[in-house]
Amino acid sequence: MKKLMTMTRQFRDDENGAAMVEYTVLLGIITVAVIATVVLVGTWVSGRWTALNTALTAAA
Repeated sequence: MKKLMTMTRQFRDDENGAAMVEYTVLLGIITVAVIATVVLVGTWVSGRWTALNTALTAAA
């Protein structure tokens, strides 16, 4: 347990640890943006596909 606490203090005091936290936050923001984009594009494509299917069914 003491070793874990020592490692935690070293990680907190190390500037590389702070940079890694910043990059992790940035990665989280990018991940959320990508997921939101995929969901929005998927919804748009689904709507277009439904409209096309409806138009083709009505024409037939």
